[in-house]
Amino acid sequence: KQRGCDVALLISPKDVDQQAVKSARVMEIFTLPAVGLQNRNYFSFGLSFWKSFCASRKIFRQHKPDAVLAMGGFTSAPPILAARKFGAKTFLHESNTIPGRANRFLARFVDEAFIGFPEAAARLRAKKVSVTGTPVRPEFCSSGREFAHFSCEENQSRLTSAATIESCRVALGLDPNRPTILVMGGSQGASGLNEMILSALPLLAQKNWQWLHLTGTNDFEKVKSAYATRGIKAVVKPFLAEMELALGAATVSVSRSGASSLAEIAAMRLPSLLVPYPTAADNHQFFNARAFETTGAARILERKDSTSEKVAALLRE
Repeated sequence: KQRGCDVALLISPKDVDQQAVKSARVMEIFTLPAVGLQNRNYFSFGLSFWKSFCASRKIFRQHKPDAVLAMGGFTSAPPILAARKFGAKTFLHESNTIPGRANRFLARFVDEAFIGFPEAAARLRAKKVSVTGTPVRPEFCSSGREFAHFSCEENQSRLTSAATIESCRVALGLDPNRPTILVMGGSQGASGLNEMILSALPLLAQKNWQWLHLTGTNDFEKVKSAYATRGIKAVVKPFLAEMELALGAATVSVSRSGASSLAEIAAMRLPSLLVPYPTAADNHQFFNARAFETTGAARILERKDSTSEKVAALLRE
């Protein structure tokens, strides 16, 4: 509390996505000298862990916390452990179906764990576990795909607002009336995903479709040229911050199955072809995707099984 007002602090590791940090305008931001545990970097990890713990204690002496929320990774452990020294309530959020090592370790120290998928509950040894889903920005719930005010029976027909979908398409430079395939590989793009779609384009060139393809920086020119060569209507961008527009414009998405992307896709009720990142820790992206496929919300296509014919057939379906 400061002059009767709530204060929110964002404490992030030094390698956190700086673009994301810049958007946290309502928070005071502190950066920790934390590094993740990888490639057996035990010494540097242990040293940075201790430094982060000490830095967190210093911050909390100046801003005594009421509650601390960890969003995953070993870099979030020092603030949680430091907060316990100040009597703060502690929480963590696990967004994936398969919790990572850090959250499995940290769960025993927090007052409550929040999970994005019910399947994660059995894998966390927390005092209390609540299924919350994974939060998304309000913009993802304000488009024509929002269902909160409709009955269950109406939801079954996938009610959408044509006007809103059309306005999203126009805002992105797309034809407002053509089916739109959104391809996205995450904030850094995904070369494997890009190659998979490009290989299927010859089989789909005659479709009255248009494409919104987010390539990442490295593949931008190559992908843009591929659509242009075949005369296919496409808006190709290396990156797009306004993902609510992209999802709002789409008829179908082709996406990796990271938890944040899936939460946004779910909020927008968008049918998807999910291509799990094959080297994700504990293969968690596959299990995230399988949870969606089980409900009928998506189809899974593993990269190793992705022929151009299979990609084209699933998109037509």
